[in-house]
Amino acid sequence: MKKIILTFSLGLVSFCNAQVAIGKSNVNGDSTILDFKDSDNWFGIILPAVQQASETLTPANNGTFLFDKTDQKVKMYENNKWVMLSHAKGNGTPIVNNATAEVGTGAIIGASTTSAKGVLVLESDNKAAILPKIFRPDINVRSPYPGMICYDTFNKMIAVFDGSVWNFWK
Repeated sequence: MKKIILTFSLGLVSFCNAQVAIGKSNVNGDSTILDFKDSDNWFGIILPAVQQASETLTPANNGTFLFDKTDQKVKMYENNKWVMLSHAKGNGTPIVNNATAEVGTGAIIGASTTSAKGVLVLESDNKAAILPKIFRPDINVRSPYPGMICYDTFNKMIAVFDGSVWNFWK
């Protein structure tokens, strides 16, 4: 009987998807690992704010996003270098420092382990994340926080807030 239960459990695990929906009951499509509420959304993802990205996260993983408090810019790590997603110096003044001791190494969605380092690691070779979708975040998000990222459904671009202005990427 134990072998039957074990075999059934292992079979069930092989069919499970690690898909997460936030603010709604289901993700859009089978190729989505993380998805957010579709309409009336005014909330984006707040990226981690770190001191000196080039020194704090070396070597970093491609696709790492953060707000660098040193030069007050939103950055992405790609091909062994940090790429600026903010055009000009932002404003990190509203950032509240977290004095709580960190526990664990972060959350992983899509796998049981990972070699990547991050607060939230989405690990999949056949699923992608969908950013929170916001209609005109530059107008509709009342109090954006430095390091906020979302998808602008009006301009059809990625929008990042650097603490001063919204920056848009196609």
